[in-house]
Amino acid sequence: MIQDALEYPRTGDDWTKTVLIGGILSLLGALVVPAILVLGYLVRVLDRTMHGDDQPPEFDDWGELFVDGVKAFAITLAYGLIPAAVAAAVVAGGVLSFSIVGGSGAGNTAAGGAGVAVVVVGSLLALVLGLVAAYVVPAAVAAFAETDRIEAAFSVSDLRPVLTSGTYATAWVLGFAIVLGAGLLAGALNAIPVIGFVIGGFIGFYAVVAAYYIVGHAWGERRELGSAEAGDTPAEGPAV
Repeated sequence: MIQDALEYPRTGDDWTKTVLIGGILSLLGALVVPAILVLGYLVRVLDRTMHGDDQPPEFDDWGELFVDGVKAFAITLAYGLIPAAVAAAVVAGGVLSFSIVGGSGAGNTAAGGAGVAVVVVGSLLALVLGLVAAYVVPAAVAAFAETDRIEAAFSVSDLRPVLTSGTYATAWVLGFAIVLGAGLLAGALNAIPVIGFVIGGFIGFYAVVAAYYIVGHAWGERRELGSAEAGDTPAEGPAV
């Protein structure tokens, strides 16, 4: 599956043009609009792969691409709010604890230790919630891509059977491995001024497309949306 995923972005006739556009948009992601367009493209990747179409989409119909990207961004933001809120509360609590403690003495030392413990536990909780959000978001965006309804991204009845399946869990781990590997490679290339940064942007785009290819196929398999072979595959029981 990883080999198929890594070959996927370059199977189209105009794949060099697509990767070039995607890489440039990724490099300009800090301007927000380019990042939204990349998200819109990923929605198309999910929509195609979940239905068994392994021909990569192109960057066209920019208005539709932008609208889908905005919706995908809203979904991602919504799922990221809880981890972000916990992280913000931890930082605020830590700063408040240390500012109140001040001075020295056994009481202050104990209070300071309690403050550190709260920060550590809160940070771990934020990390766990962040990982949970990262696990759910691709499936949530896939639900939107399938139905074209943003509310589907928050439907527990639609998401739970997929999220608790071994098929999706495996796909997510493989996709994460691809993105992580690309990130490490891009980080190493940053040792080359400017050129390394630019190449890293293209590597990042290529990797996330490959990762979403895997997620799209997993979603289509669990929802029985793909080819006849996928439809004939017996439903898999939940992983948990």
